[in-house]
Amino acid sequence: MRAWQISSFGIDSLEFVERPTPTPGPGEVLVGVRAVSFNYRDLMMIKGLYNPKLGLPRIPCSDGAGEVVAVGAGVTSWKAGERVAGIFMQNWHEGSLSAAKARGALGGDIDGMLADYVVLNEAGLVPIPDHLSFQEAATLPCAAVTAWNALAAGDLKPGSTVLIQGTGGVSIFALQFAKLRGVRVLGISSSDEKLERAQGMGLDAGLNYYDNPSWDHWVLDQTGGEGVDLVVEVGGIGTLGRSLRAIRCGGTVAQVGVLASAAESFPVPLILHKMARLHGIYVGSRQDFLEMNRAITFAHLRPVGEEFHWTQAREVLERMEEGSHFGKLVLTVA
Repeated sequence: MRAWQISSFGIDSLEFVERPTPTPGPGEVLVGVRAVSFNYRDLMMIKGLYNPKLGLPRIPCSDGAGEVVAVGAGVTSWKAGERVAGIFMQNWHEGSLSAAKARGALGGDIDGMLADYVVLNEAGLVPIPDHLSFQEAATLPCAAVTAWNALAAGDLKPGSTVLIQGTGGVSIFALQFAKLRGVRVLGISSSDEKLERAQGMGLDAGLNYYDNPSWDHWVLDQTGGEGVDLVVEVGGIGTLGRSLRAIRCGGTVAQVGVLASAAESFPVPLILHKMARLHGIYVGSRQDFLEMNRAITFAHLRPVGEEFHWTQAREVLERMEEGSHFGKLVLTVA
């Protein structure tokens, strides 16, 4: 089989290699991968910033979709030809996260999806919605499940207000899922063009934060001084202070990313004064994935992204590093 592997850290060091095609053992499934998508975690993993002690070589990427090629002894859940996607954490099937369930994350603890064949445990897969292509389904395991659970953390009702940051994968999925719930969505971006595109998908109001860096003041203006019910926070410590100022009293910040460097000290007083809920989101379980897929199927929702050939992995990573993309970056495995 062919695969991209991290042999040493750095985008330029990512290697396209030949490996023996794996054989599924008892309880395992061999999947022919048709498409893979990148997350910011994958970029950090490849650069050695996510886990400098990562065991190398490692096949990166948590997100991929394909079809079952063969099954090992005892497998009853799947048969050849079925369309599937891998779950982010192979050991987290349902319920709350635990230390044991957190082990086995694709592209980190174990080899990921950036190969033309992978072997996964039969419980580490979900069926993909019939109306989605492999490329669209490959965007779901990390970014979509994360966005789904971020919105769940806000206990939103129709008419609630959500703030999304930027127009990357998690943020665009949060926009799409929020509109399914009848929720008002505000958004900030560094690009007027991206904001216009997001408004075409239902974004109710947008602000260019390069031109108007005090976006928390804008959010308060947009909500009559009350603040939003939920911020889907992808920046981290660099934006957390403004996010806390932008929520209503008793509002929620769903912390899903760490894209921005520190701009101020950790704003503990804001958490107290707003009686804020700061909720960390680490993707989700297989059960979360299945529930999200039911909603995607019912709404006939289609993910948004840009498609490339998988030989362009380095170029796509550089595009992600620039932050010039909209939605997801997807590789077609040929």
